[in-house]
Amino acid sequence: MGETLQLDRIRCDGHGLCAELLPEMIRLDDWGYPIIRAGEVPASLVEHARRAADACPVLALRLVRSANGRLRPVA
Repeated sequence: MGETLQLDRIRCDGHGLCAELLPEMIRLDDWGYPIIRAGEVPASLVEHARRAADACPVLALRLVRSANGRLRPVA
C-alpha cells in the first residue's frame, strides 16, 4: 500500500509552489504547470508530499493512498 500524487489539471493555476516544496517528484513545464513523476511517493518523501499538497492554493494537488487497487485521499 503506497501513496501517490494526483493533480487536477483543470483546477491548477500554475502557481508552482508544489515544485518548490517537492522538487524530487515535481517539475514545471515551460508554462509553469507541474509535471508529476509517475509512481509511488518514496517513504522518505511522504511528509514533503503532504506539505506540498496542503500548500496548494487552489487544492489541485492531492496525496492519495492505494489500497486494494483503489485510490483514496490521505487524511
